[in-house]
Amino acid sequence: MSEIPPISEIVDSHCHLDFPDFAEELPEVIARARAAGVTRMVTICTRLRSEPAVRAIAEAYDGVFYAAGTHPMSAAEEPMATVDELIALARHPKFVGLGETGLDYHYTPDSAEVQKVSLRVHITAAQETGLPLIIHTRDADADTAAILTAGMKEKPFSCVMHCFSSGPELARTAIDLGFYLSMSGIATFPKSQEVRDIFAAAPLDRILVETDSPYLAPKPKRGKRNEPAYTAMTAAVGAEVFGLDYAAFAAATSANFDRLFTKAAR
Repeated sequence: MSEIPPISEIVDSHCHLDFPDFAEELPEVIARARAAGVTRMVTICTRLRSEPAVRAIAEAYDGVFYAAGTHPMSAAEEPMATVDELIALARHPKFVGLGETGLDYHYTPDSAEVQKVSLRVHITAAQETGLPLIIHTRDADADTAAILTAGMKEKPFSCVMHCFSSGPELARTAIDLGFYLSMSGIATFPKSQEVRDIFAAAPLDRILVETDSPYLAPKPKRGKRNEPAYTAMTAAVGAEVFGLDYAAFAAATSANFDRLFTKAAR
């Protein structure tokens, strides 16, 4: 698999630039991303009390946008978000998406019911604002599919399945609903052939790429701190999955990003 792709413009649709891992060198991290062709990034706020700090990062750097919501693993620890609160945040010019939200029964199964309530709040905010929903789901495929499908029947909204590593049934449901699948470093791991097959079966115009940095660094950086520059390494594998050269895959996923994250579009 390719390790050093040629320089082409690409987007990191999901990273966490406010995390302590980047505190000492954020300007350098963003500079390295730009040098690798990653000209736009969406930094994700996972607890609403952190929103001011995440917003400040987006305001400080050209090409950096942000989203905010309550991560499902934090849903039981944080005050329940309200639709009005999320709508108010969405008025900021660099606020481009809602979440990440969703369901995680792998690490936090005991809070499943609270997670469901939180997810429905975020869905309503996406329906009201027209901004895309950013979904985290782990070991909760059936409930995630059911809640998203029910929400779409009530009122349509747009959505990306972030860091997709779930099963093929959830992938098909998401595609059928008009949603997007986002490819992370997981797709580069040798044992992730099933994940690559799921992406290969999806339409190219529904694919995004991301780092989820500082987590899930792709090969050949696996085990190290991830950062937005490494989007290019994941995209090199994505290009092979779709039988494209790197520049074509970068252009396609960037166009998909523009279509979904309209406030961050070129």
